Amino acid sequence: MSAPDKTIPALSTQSVDKSFGSLVVAKGISLTLPQGERYALIGPNGAGKTTLINLMTGMLNPDNGRIFLGGDDITTLKPDARVKRGLVRTFQINTLFPHLTALESVTLAICERRGDAGVWWKGLPSYHRDAEEAYGILSSLKLSPVAYKPTHELAYGQQRLLEIALALATKPKVLLLDEPAAGVPHEESSELFSVIAELSKDIAILFIEHDMNVVFRFASRIIVMVGGAILVDGTPDEIAADPRVREVYLGKGHRAHG
Repeated sequence: MSAPDKTIPALSTQSVDKSFGSLVVAKGISLTLPQGERYALIGPNGAGKTTLINLMTGMLNPDNGRIFLGGDDITTLKPDARVKRGLVRTFQINTLFPHLTALESVTLAICERRGDAGVWWKGLPSYHRDAEEAYGILSSLKLSPVAYKPTHELAYGQQRLLEIALALATKPKVLLLDEPAAGVPHEESSELFSVIAELSKDIAILFIEHDMNVVFRFASRIIVMVGGAILVDGTPDEIAADPRVREVYLGKGHRAHG
């Protein structure tokens, strides 16, 4: 079995457009996420960041353009088919199972991946191998101390990490994180992103985040969106120095630090 071609991007889009009537929400979006990289997607509210994630995951269909996962055109695939091929996004908090333990939740996600979820009624002891894998995922996210706690008892930052654990249970090649630190106390957000940064380099990550300190600390490259289009993308140093980005987004507060 040959090794994967590292020159092929993990995820890419070519000239993707999307409109709702006269409202243009994505125009000519072309981007490339290399394998194993950590890219940030930033921009003011209404820039189209979540819309782009929805287009990539198949929640929305583009009017024009193409979307590729590795070398495969996935433009017309349904969301669940994209997940099976390795393109996964984090879920909103209300999709977690509040009364299942963290370990049960991740084990269930692994059973779903293996096609065993329909017989979940057998109970956790019947899924020893899956539970071991789930515990390993929780440990990688520093959640092993709360593995046996019901989800509703977890701190908010731990719930956000549990969302990521559920995504990792699908064995993704690309992980899309839509504001993973949203609602997390400021003092916990850096810790959360430190855990994310330690995820396997086999996984490419694109994350949306408003905290610029987090973005500039953890992203190897930053894509800036404005008005449904990509304004510029570059390294953190290039983005911090770009006058267009300062004008439309970063503002005076970041100039003092940049």
